Amino acid sequence: MSSIAKRCLFFLLRSGFRALPLPAVTRDRLRQRFLERHPHLIPSGPRGQDPGTRTDLRRPRRHSATRAIGFVGPREEPLPAPLPATLVAFYLPQFHPIPQNDAWWGEGFTEWHNVARALPQFEGHAQPRLPGALGFYDLRLPVVMRRQMQLARAYGIGAFCSYFYWFGGERLLEQPLLQWLEDPTLELPMCLCWANESWTRRWDGRADDLLIGQRHSPEDDLAFIAYVARYLRDPRYLRVQGRPMLLIYRPSLLPDPKATAARWRTWCRDADIGEIHLAYVQSFDRVDPREIGFDAAVEFPPNNTTLEPITARQRLLNPEFRGDVYDWRDLARRAMAQPDPPYLRYPGVNPGWDNEPRRSGQGRVYAHASPRGYRDWLRHAIEVARRRQPEQPLVFVNAWNEWAEGAVLEPDTRLGLAWLQATRDALREPSPAAEAFRPCAVVHAWYTDVLDEILVALQATGIDWRIVVTTAPERAAAVHACLSGLGVDAEVEVFENRGRDILPFLHVANRLLDEGVEVVLKLHTKRSVHRANGGQWRRELLSKLVSPERATRILDAYRSQPTLGLVYPEGHRQAVSDFWGANRANVAFLAARTGIRVSIAETGFIAGTMFWVRTAALRVLLDSHLSMDEFENESGQTDGTLAHAAERLFAAAVEMQGFEVASSASLCGLDEPPSTPYPFAQRSS
Repeated sequence: MSSIAKRCLFFLLRSGFRALPLPAVTRDRLRQRFLERHPHLIPSGPRGQDPGTRTDLRRPRRHSATRAIGFVGPREEPLPAPLPATLVAFYLPQFHPIPQNDAWWGEGFTEWHNVARALPQFEGHAQPRLPGALGFYDLRLPVVMRRQMQLARAYGIGAFCSYFYWFGGERLLEQPLLQWLEDPTLELPMCLCWANESWTRRWDGRADDLLIGQRHSPEDDLAFIAYVARYLRDPRYLRVQGRPMLLIYRPSLLPDPKATAARWRTWCRDADIGEIHLAYVQSFDRVDPREIGFDAAVEFPPNNTTLEPITARQRLLNPEFRGDVYDWRDLARRAMAQPDPPYLRYPGVNPGWDNEPRRSGQGRVYAHASPRGYRDWLRHAIEVARRRQPEQPLVFVNAWNEWAEGAVLEPDTRLGLAWLQATRDALREPSPAAEAFRPCAVVHAWYTDVLDEILVALQATGIDWRIVVTTAPERAAAVHACLSGLGVDAEVEVFENRGRDILPFLHVANRLLDEGVEVVLKLHTKRSVHRANGGQWRRELLSKLVSPERATRILDAYRSQPTLGLVYPEGHRQAVSDFWGANRANVAFLAARTGIRVSIAETGFIAGTMFWVRTAALRVLLDSHLSMDEFENESGQTDGTLAHAAERLFAAAVEMQGFEVASSASLCGLDEPPSTPYPFAQRSS
């Protein structure tokens, strides 16, 4: 069947199905059965851009596990007491070998085999994602779970919800849970989520290529609850209003979930466990839990969401890639905008998703996830939980360690403990920085012989600047000498000479945003030695940005105009289409890599790359977590590098964040200069 015909048939069937007046329970059950039996009718999403014979790929074979902008190391910081909500992270016990996996996948198989084999499928696809501080751990070692629980507590996770694998009495991957049960010093609370799907080679619970199946029956219901009672009785087990909490992953797979719930409740009462708190995971089902005898539902993003794919914007490395790419930011926005249901539903958040390791060449990838975006979503979810259930607010996180599905809070090699730090930050009330409106001048000093010119210009404004000077190792001594000679108090940060002034600025701006600094002035010791008028270019940029009569007015504008994002020197905002140079391919890559969707041709770029900017307006660039390896080795290039591409995207990034771009002349009540050919760069198409 052609892809067009398949798509038309699928959408026709889906529209007709949605029009049927069916109860939610019946609808969920029929939908899942149809998808299991007729997966060939599901149309594929849009294709990415075929690489063909292109030679402009962005280092597609380089490893993706190096440190990136936004890397966070360990921090000793207090948590609020009491915590505003209990955060419950889903926990996968698949990181140790078992005989069944040896037989199905090869001797010694664990989830790490999937993780380590993953390859990037499109430019900017960060695979493989590798573990950081905890390493490739083995959950047969009790010290591993102890370290996991110590990290979880330190960063505000209140409990783990471990998947429990029961197949008609046969239990798989239970050893870590038994260790917790037997060791009372493992103090972090836990609860169980019965992953009541069958196991298949597709890793999706559907019926084809079965490895081990479920055997649901009334007898199995009673055998299951009798077995897990040992967990429910443990004093560390997670309780809701004193009731042990038990989750079911897919209740619609039970022959009669309401009858199952009744059997479990009766058995627990008779066994002196008392009342239990039953919840189901909204991974496939969306029914009102009361209709099936349950107490609550648990949100489980990204499941049960339908987003427009952005696959067509990706430049493929693997021309055979048949997966789908979505924008994680759309997932978070949609989740935060949904209304409260008429039943108890615990909010859930997700720090990312990419199951390419499990489905090589066919993964479902949510691009543009970031710790800051996750922090904002989690903060919103905590507020929702406190409103819905103020007596005991719970928020679920998917997940603690789903490494092969890209849903991970544990430390990794690219961002370190950034996801855990974001978790801790979400639990604390955001407090304005004491020096929020003390502007910070970030000066990149490569040509140190003109650094004094910039420092003197800053001093002449009369503004109490915080000054950060970035430089390369071979220039650091000269920078310190210049600062000492002028008596300037400045922070000096030394970076490898890569990415020109752009990469050091992004590193510093990322830190300043975290510190609460609102406004930054970006300058650099521009000489443009390949041009006769390079010095004139620098002096003109400085005069229009930091002259005493302008600087204070610009700063006042930032104080009074919260939507003001970027301020550029008039006459230096140019049309990208006039100055592509050798940057067209790099700009296209970086726009896709960062998820910038506004028209770059319409926003233009700031020639010379000196400007004032609100740090929050740079989040789309900072939250892309570019790594040093993505920037070329320095060899005196005058065009065509990733730094030159980033230069062309600052204004577009600011506008995509909803902030305004304005000239310094307009803020100072001056006339804009007449339109004339730009004297400091050569036009090119």
